[in-house]
Amino acid sequence: MLRIISLNLNGIRSAWSKNLLAWVVAQAPDIVCLQELKAQLPDLTPDMLAPDDMHAFYHAAEKKGYSGVGVWCRQKPERVLEGFGNGEFDAEGRYIRADFGKLSVISLYLPSGSSSPERQEAKFRFLDAFLPHLAALRAEGREIVLGGDWNIAHKEIDLKNWRSNQKNSGFLPEERAWMTRVFDDHGWVDVYRRLHPEASGDAYTWWSNRGQAREKNVGWRIDYQVATPDFAAAAWRAEVYKGERFSDHAPLLIDYEWTL
Repeated sequence: MLRIISLNLNGIRSAWSKNLLAWVVAQAPDIVCLQELKAQLPDLTPDMLAPDDMHAFYHAAEKKGYSGVGVWCRQKPERVLEGFGNGEFDAEGRYIRADFGKLSVISLYLPSGSSSPERQEAKFRFLDAFLPHLAALRAEGREIVLGGDWNIAHKEIDLKNWRSNQKNSGFLPEERAWMTRVFDDHGWVDVYRRLHPEASGDAYTWWSNRGQAREKNVGWRIDYQVATPDFAAAAWRAEVYKGERFSDHAPLLIDYEWTL
């Protein structure tokens, strides 16, 4: 079995103070994909650089206190790649890839467009640049999983208040159509949705900090593990863990019948 966890931390130091490591250790994952570090490497403690004797790799943003992704893994990867070859977004620390035999695991953090029209335009630029990269990944012929915060709720079932969010970043028609292209045109698989095609409230992974959204479960499903078809077919269990709060996101745990 191979267990992969993905989680947007909303700051690794903040999540660390909320018992993150003890929880991760208890889950016994093989690989953990982390997003939104909000830290540079010099900011990280020795425990963060080698959590529970796992190998840890980080791609921090150039801007302090912003973005950043990481991968923790029990087995040392054969290769680690930072960025996907786009200067604008590689500087924001949004992509890190680890290769294990014929499997590649990517921690991914798509931009949010909610803060300003300028950031929404940046998000559209990312989508335009990333779709060809997804096609290139498929062309490699490897098994690949991209775990992370995609910042898009794909369908109405993926958020509580879909009617009132149709003009808001994360549920714009253009963004949703892009996700459909990822799945339908390029052949990627939404692993959680494959296992739980009808799940709504149990599937939410993010809640606003306003209006008691988490207590009322007024959430969004924007964190995914997206995989090549054969690897997705090996998944047999998926869970969004809500027992503890490490950030405004919840961890997504998926178990695969797979050995590295």
